[in-house]
Amino acid sequence: MDISTTPAASSAAGAARIWSREDDDILVCVDVHQETHDVKTFTLACPEGKHFGFEAGQYFLFDFELGGGIESRCYSISSSPHRKNAFSITVKRVAGGKVSNWLHDTLQVGSRVKANGPLGIFARPRGTGGKLLLLSGGSGITPVMSMVRELADSCEPADIVFLHAGRSPKDLIFREELSFLAKRIKGLRLYMLPEVLAGEPSWPGLSGRISAELMALTVPDIAERTVLCCGPAPFMAAARKVVSDLGVPVSNYIEESFDAAVLDEAPPAPAEMPQVALFQVEFAKQSRKIEISGEQTILSCAKKAGVRIPSSCANGVCGTCKSKLLSGAVDMKHNGGIRQREIDAGLFLPCCSRPLSDLVIDR
Repeated sequence: MDISTTPAASSAAGAARIWSREDDDILVCVDVHQETHDVKTFTLACPEGKHFGFEAGQYFLFDFELGGGIESRCYSISSSPHRKNAFSITVKRVAGGKVSNWLHDTLQVGSRVKANGPLGIFARPRGTGGKLLLLSGGSGITPVMSMVRELADSCEPADIVFLHAGRSPKDLIFREELSFLAKRIKGLRLYMLPEVLAGEPSWPGLSGRISAELMALTVPDIAERTVLCCGPAPFMAAARKVVSDLGVPVSNYIEESFDAAVLDEAPPAPAEMPQVALFQVEFAKQSRKIEISGEQTILSCAKKAGVRIPSSCANGVCGTCKSKLLSGAVDMKHNGGIRQREIDAGLFLPCCSRPLSDLVIDR
């Protein structure tokens, strides 16, 4: 018997063809699909045919080469984790948005991009048998859409209320597919909530914005559900207050962290305590120098001083702020947003790093 046909050999070969965060970073676009007038879905695969393992709710950090430099952005996966040969991201064109407009105008089948992932901890609870409420606004639908598609593919028992809000009916991403899935998944109750009815005055459903009154009407058992929420910061702030007012405990409210993290501040030292060490931090490309204590993160102090560093999660998860350390040493406590080989090459995350000496950063 040819050893390559044995089950053990087949299993080993399959294991060798799994995408690795540490070793792989090139993706090729295999499909582009127009979802709405200003939203496109890009499907990406590994050129070597490796499969992806990710949880619904996770994202990839992309490094796009444009304008003579690198622009880093995080995009949540919108496809089902059960479809492992490729994954999709769904991107809304933003007026004046450097990367979103480049993606819509330039990225096409055959294009290659660099990415790190999967990353992130936004995921539905497993094995609890509980009831879920999914809340999304605008393009924040992408990670929760991945969860719904996963449920459809796995045929898991479900007790889910899904409320998606958008500007108008034409802006409701995945509208037709969600209507189909709501018929197929018996435990899924769907509400589409356009804020205004422009272009579709005969809209048969609810409209407006989320409120305590609306949620009490549509989800009367909301206090018994785990809530997963993703959307623009104002939408998430409103959702957080509404569900809290309706009795959902903080422990049962899970929110995607992009643009929602608060930069950490070191509390002032008591008068009787000795002053902490101060270090000079130079941002070479911006010709700026600031002083940072050994108890403060580099990103929080840089932002206060007006130094430009792209950032998103601010807690070492997404990797958006990744920077080159030209000299000096830092204490970095990250949460998966950087590879070991990148650290070995002198890269670090300012959001979760504190200086141990004077620094020069390539920013």
